[in-house]
Amino acid sequence: MTVGLELRPGSDTTYDVVSLGEVMLRFDPRETRVRSARSFTVSEGGGEYNVARALGRVFGHRAALVTAMADNDVGRLLEDLLLQGGVDLAHVVWRAADGVGRANRTPLYFLERGFGVRAARGTYDRAHSATAALRPDEVDWDHLFGAVGARWFHTGGILAGLSEETLATARAATAAARRHGTVVSYDINYRPSLWAAAGGPVAAARMTDQLLDEVDVLFGVRAEGFEEEVTRLVENHPAIQVVATPHRLVHSASSHDWGGLAWSVSTGVVEVALDRIAILDRVGGGDGFAAGVVHGLLTGAPLERALALGVAHGALVMTTPGDAFSASLAEVEHLADGGDATTVR
Repeated sequence: MTVGLELRPGSDTTYDVVSLGEVMLRFDPRETRVRSARSFTVSEGGGEYNVARALGRVFGHRAALVTAMADNDVGRLLEDLLLQGGVDLAHVVWRAADGVGRANRTPLYFLERGFGVRAARGTYDRAHSATAALRPDEVDWDHLFGAVGARWFHTGGILAGLSEETLATARAATAAARRHGTVVSYDINYRPSLWAAAGGPVAAARMTDQLLDEVDVLFGVRAEGFEEEVTRLVENHPAIQVVATPHRLVHSASSHDWGGLAWSVSTGVVEVALDRIAILDRVGGGDGFAAGVVHGLLTGAPLERALALGVAHGALVMTTPGDAFSASLAEVEHLADGGDATTVR
């Protein structure tokens, strides 16, 4: 059964999806540790961006990114990576960098993948970023969602939690998207490191509550007690029509049970699960899950099918290094249909 989201026709819009979020340069020491590395592989990553990239590269949708970036050589390196990712950068806000990193920096993070009994470990260097200073009046949201047009808008708690300015920006963007009939999705994406000095999970939940009245599709709620949490959320925020979340059980850094739960008004709760999948790099799995679910809903698939696509894509993302995964839609559908890893010749 489909969930009944009212989507704008593609013929009326320039984009299928617009994503608002911060993008970082990721430094990957491959099989070694950050503390002893002598070289790194550099790529791009960021929760909200990862969703837009996958919807464009893997699922074939017209995707655009709204963010702010430092106008220096490091920012231009990030731009080059984003261009390879295939998202439209026409709505990026460029900010002059001051040369020493007091403001408008390009945020960085360092990620050890983990293996066996050694857990994955991330170290962030993202303070004073260009995106954290992004103000709501720096983007003409009514023009973007009205004259330009988008069927779907995605953002999340990482962007909103960066600063008071980005929270205001997220509120302005979601409100404008709703005014113009664009479906809004939001990923709570709680990060302890982001909130450690700002009030922890209680403050993060308080911020989330300020945004959920404009949200149609919600990601990232707790899998434990899912039905009770959905009931509470929908009572307080009746605009929510769909809730979906990935669920993992970690046996080791290299082996997880992986699946997802989803709810809609018309279907109730559905569940999809994969047992004991092998993990190379777990970062980006949740964003891959969200992208697969959004693709399913954008194409009118029943909720259980959308959930199966999310679980399959998230699982595949975690088989390669880096936040993103350049799969084909056929690979995702093969796994969602119950296919295995038999060699394709």
